[in-house]
Amino acid sequence: MNKEKIRLIAYWVFTVPLAGNYAMAGVMYLQQGPQVVEGAQKAGYPLFFFSLLGVWKLIAAVVLVIPRTPLFKEWAYAGILINLTGAAFSNYMVNFGTEHVVFPLAFLVVAALSWHFRPASRRFAGPLI
Repeated sequence: MNKEKIRLIAYWVFTVPLAGNYAMAGVMYLQQGPQVVEGAQKAGYPLFFFSLLGVWKLIAAVVLVIPRTPLFKEWAYAGILINLTGAAFSNYMVNFGTEHVVFPLAFLVVAALSWHFRPASRRFAGPLI
């Protein structure tokens, strides 16, 4: 198996769970079920914030898997970085428990690996700003 094929397989191995997690979280945030409401209240965030996050999470999930959108992918990865580090820090600050700090950071590693292994056709060649 050639190196490019291995990279492509690695890309999908990390991208599918990342996109799936973001899609499921986006739906959960938009539905605002009991877990979301409880977490928002405990952290002191207004519920409308989770509606906005839900929309952005769904957009990121779609952008990660569709082809020919390299600039949008870069922005999606940047948003994921901000979201996951913010989630880990927020969860730490309100004493949600170690697993609620570790899980976002673990998914940050998955996101970084997805970004690292993305094929040339999914990389943005120009300046990002």
